[in-house]
Amino acid sequence: MNESPQSILQHTFGYDAFRGQQEDIINTLVEGGDALVIMPTGGGKSLCYQIPAMARPGCGVVISPLIALMQDQVDALKAAGVKAGFLNSSLTAEQAYRVETDLMSGDLELLYVAPERLIQNRCLEMLSRARISLFAIDEAHCVSQWGHDFRSDYLQLSLLHERFPHVPRVALTATADERTRKEIARRLELTDAPHFISGFDRPNIQYRIQLKDKPKQQLLKFLKDEQSGNAGVVYCLSRKKVEATAEWLTLQGFKALAYHAGLPAEMRQRNQQRFLREDGIIMVATIAFGMGIDKPDVRFVAHLDLPKSVEAYYQETGRAGRDGDPATALLLYGLEDVVKLGQMAASSEGDEQFKRAERQRLEAMLGLCEITSCRRQTLLHYFGESEAAPCGNCDTCLQPPSTWDGSEAARKLLSCVYRTGQRFGANHVVDVLRGSSNEKVMQFKHNEISTYGIGMDLSANEWRGVVRQLVARGYLQVDAEGYGALLLTDRCRPLLRQEESIQLRKLPAQINTASRRPGTVEIDERDQPLWNALRACRKQLADEHGVPPYVVFHDKTLREMLVVRPMTERSFLKLSGVGDSKLERFGEAFLQVIRDFEYPGS
Repeated sequence: MNESPQSILQHTFGYDAFRGQQEDIINTLVEGGDALVIMPTGGGKSLCYQIPAMARPGCGVVISPLIALMQDQVDALKAAGVKAGFLNSSLTAEQAYRVETDLMSGDLELLYVAPERLIQNRCLEMLSRARISLFAIDEAHCVSQWGHDFRSDYLQLSLLHERFPHVPRVALTATADERTRKEIARRLELTDAPHFISGFDRPNIQYRIQLKDKPKQQLLKFLKDEQSGNAGVVYCLSRKKVEATAEWLTLQGFKALAYHAGLPAEMRQRNQQRFLREDGIIMVATIAFGMGIDKPDVRFVAHLDLPKSVEAYYQETGRAGRDGDPATALLLYGLEDVVKLGQMAASSEGDEQFKRAERQRLEAMLGLCEITSCRRQTLLHYFGESEAAPCGNCDTCLQPPSTWDGSEAARKLLSCVYRTGQRFGANHVVDVLRGSSNEKVMQFKHNEISTYGIGMDLSANEWRGVVRQLVARGYLQVDAEGYGALLLTDRCRPLLRQEESIQLRKLPAQINTASRRPGTVEIDERDQPLWNALRACRKQLADEHGVPPYVVFHDKTLREMLVVRPMTERSFLKLSGVGDSKLERFGEAFLQVIRDFEYPGS
């Protein structure tokens, strides 16, 4: 007879109680039902399929696009005493045969499979002869053509419903707006399954968004002032910028690595392993990096370019602070990002409906950057949630931006866009407003129009801020088909007719963070020697077993050791994250470290 979910939670994974909707999801699957699960990164999605797979007879099959991470996921399960394996292209024929033999003989509780392997007839035939407890479709947003990580192999996963009608299926993802949720349910034939949507709020993440102003120096100040020695991810839009930024950070004394799809697979794998297994590594990457990364102690995510949607931004920032400790999400953006992303969307192979949806998502992302109210409230509203009060942990809450009546300035700018023929980008329109006599202004005789020189009262930076906010609020559009020309929308008519006014935000000052390090969990000075010894013990055990340190224990468990100072196996087992297998494999080594500090020389 299989163990109960509560017993597995306690004895295998070392937790006393379920969180949020975990128990309801697990019970649904244990009883043979299907489910669609939307749960934020760090919310405990994995347990939602791992526990029912172990509680039901047979082996749970997890479909995951993350070939490079399967080894670490399986290592983590084995460290907890779970019989787990994976099948993907990294295995030799002999290794794959051994895993298949374990599956057919009933010696596996969880099997991870890449989608491209699962849909092959040979694999489907094998699964039909095995006893399967459930199918878990991880990173389910990959099935959505509206989503940000579309994978064509996922489109064929509806065959699971047809070939295995009596095996429960669960689709899981951290990020999906309503449209994406509906598409996931439709494509995977889960429309009749209950949807478990957990809160999207990650209160431990501080959201900070700043205009680009010497972005390298902004990043350097952030890293030196707040993130010294911390692990983090820096996202860039292009591969070239990834490599240049990683090289520059290395010259500044940081341990920085590059990751993008154009690098050799061996180098990507090596860099990813270093990020997972070493402390203080900064990964500079395109969005090719990060999905499914289980590293719990990522203290920051920094974007040096604007993400293409709020969904992508939420997914990427969610890679910080999975352990629940304070983390920071820093975004640096400019209007040039909007132009570049708009051009990328316009040149995509999607139809007009797809391109229009992409533009709307980009405008929502710019809107998040330009708001004067709480960023977290706006972020949650995008996913259909409401936050009653401002969060107190984003830049607009910590230092509320000043606003000014920008009605007249907006009218000047909109008029200038109209009188220059809606054919030019922001920089040229600003030059005309400020009375520039550069070659381009003279060539098009824009020194002769009525709006020439009427904007001398604002700096070029301030005018660009007006442009961004008018785009964000829908008064202007950026023409992605051409060279980023500004276009008037119908919404600007009442403003031009002086039938409405508009409040704009002033250029923000930098938040003073010198006395506040939101990405750092401070250890009391008296506990520092024991803390260092516990971390050294963890690193040694991790190296011996060939796994990342967090597979042995998370930082949170080590900090609990500092507080509790357990002396016996019984008290050690009560620590969060300590199950029977981890107690047996690692307990004595940590207990000895603690005893040596409590009773030196004994």
